[in-house]
Amino acid sequence: MANSVSGDSVVDRVVRVIAAFPEGVSVLQLSELAARAELPLTTAHRLVRQLAQHGLLETGAGGSVRLGLRLWELVNRNSPTLALRQAAMPFMEDIQHVLNQNVNLAVLDGWEALFVERLSRRGSAVNRAQIAGRLAVHVSSAGLALMSHQPRPVQAEYLDQFADPAGTVTREDVRSLLTESAHQGYAQLAGVIDPDTWGIAVPVLDGKKRAVAALGVVVPLQEVRLQALVPALQTAARGIGRRLNQAGTSS
Repeated sequence: MANSVSGDSVVDRVVRVIAAFPEGVSVLQLSELAARAELPLTTAHRLVRQLAQHGLLETGAGGSVRLGLRLWELVNRNSPTLALRQAAMPFMEDIQHVLNQNVNLAVLDGWEALFVERLSRRGSAVNRAQIAGRLAVHVSSAGLALMSHQPRPVQAEYLDQFADPAGTVTREDVRSLLTESAHQGYAQLAGVIDPDTWGIAVPVLDGKKRAVAALGVVVPLQEVRLQALVPALQTAARGIGRRLNQAGTSS
C-alpha cells in the first residue's frame, strides 16, 4: 500500500476521512472535511471521489460530502454486535416497558464502554449514552460492570494506565469501585455525568462466565429502587446470555 510523504498509508487516510465526521453530523463541506482529516485539499478531494464511486460517501452541490448508504449497509450487515443486539432487544424492551426509562447495551472496547444499542422514550431521564457513543470506564456504570468482570491481568493493565483528565478520581477510587461492583454483581454511579441521574448496570455473561456486554438503565435519583432494579436487570442479562449461547455466538 503506497504511503504519503508523511508516511501514512492510503488506508490510514481513508479512515481519517470517514472518521472526520463528528457525532451527529452526516454532511460536511469538502474543505472542512479535509481540515478535520488533516489532509491537503487535493488529497481529500481524490479520496472522496474514489470513496463515492463505491457508495461509501456521497457528494453534493457546493462541495458537500455526506456518508453514503453503502457504508451504513456494510457496517450493519457485518457488525460483530449484530447477534448481541438481536439477542438483547426483547429483554431491553421488557425492561423499558417496566421502568419507563432509558435502557442501554454496551461492550468494552479498550478502556471505554462502547454503546451498541439504546432504547429511550419521551419523559425518561437524561442519558448521555448514545448508540455508537463512548464513555470512559470510570464514568459509566456499564463500563464499571464490564471492567469489574474482566480477568485480573486486564484490570491490572487498566489501572496501571489510568488517569482521570478531570483530576477528580484517583486510581484507588476506581480500584474500590471495581471491587465493589465485582462483589455486588452490579455497578452503580450517581450524578457523575448528570447530577440528577443514577446509572445502574449488570454484566451479560456468556457460557464461560465472561462479560461480553453490560445491560444498564439510567433513572432519576429520586426513583432509584435497587431492590427492584437490580434483580430485573440481572434476570434480563441471564436471558441475553442464554440466547447468545443458544445461537452459538460465544466461543
